[in-house]
Amino acid sequence: MVNLKQLNPDASPQAAYGARLRSVREAHGWRQDELAKRVGYSGRHISAVETCCKPPSRRFSHAVDAALGLAGTAESFEREWAQIKNGSLLEGFSEYVGYEGRAVEIRQFEIGIIPGLLQTPEYARVLANSAVRRGAITPEQADERVAFLAARQAALERPQPPMLFVTMDESCIRRPVGGWSVMDAQLRHLVEFAERPDTLLQVAPFDIGERRTLNYPVNLLMMADRTLVAYAESQSQGHLDREISSVMPILKAYHQLQAEALSQAASVAMIEQLRKGTS
Repeated sequence: MVNLKQLNPDASPQAAYGARLRSVREAHGWRQDELAKRVGYSGRHISAVETCCKPPSRRFSHAVDAALGLAGTAESFEREWAQIKNGSLLEGFSEYVGYEGRAVEIRQFEIGIIPGLLQTPEYARVLANSAVRRGAITPEQADERVAFLAARQAALERPQPPMLFVTMDESCIRRPVGGWSVMDAQLRHLVEFAERPDTLLQVAPFDIGERRTLNYPVNLLMMADRTLVAYAESQSQGHLDREISSVMPILKAYHQLQAEALSQAASVAMIEQLRKGTS
């Protein structure tokens, strides 16, 4: 009989990674050697990662995701590896936020969750706590993530706030997060956001189909000197781009998306229908 080492996922993010790897592997009914064959590593290497004797690498995480069918998902091991490597924030995001705090115009597109700048504290906390339960971050990192978001939001409350354009996929408002009370308060906050004179809120409905020009979350900034900055995230890292030749096509796609999305009035009406349970 194999004497399995007891794992403590609460010991560290790396320990949580190892414990989840063992759990997912066992759920597939695979021994360590069986997973090893699928990812191109030795059974001893799998054991070392699971027991926290060896840190996971990006290449290893990518191979595991491919074997387990988790590539490109929120549960991917590559994304968890990035969070271990960079703490609670993806690489490149802190630099982006520095620009965001000085921008005169901010354009955002999001899929699946309410954009961070529009999240209520309760909604943000539910997301952070969920990451803790998955072992992706520690409770301390969850607190850091929520506090960081609050600081981002506060930075926009200045004498001359930026114009904030937010276009979100319909999935953002239909995906329930945190139960009815949290979600209702979040939707009410969106309606209040749309009433501000320096904002524009639009929902890109499901039925625009292939006319949705962006398939990943995007952040676009215009600075006071009219220069443009783009920021986008993969599963494992963020990428900041200031090259006009690559940023302009993203801006064009954003404008095309706005043309296909619902007007602000129609977007607010959809949100209100959801709050009433009539949609």
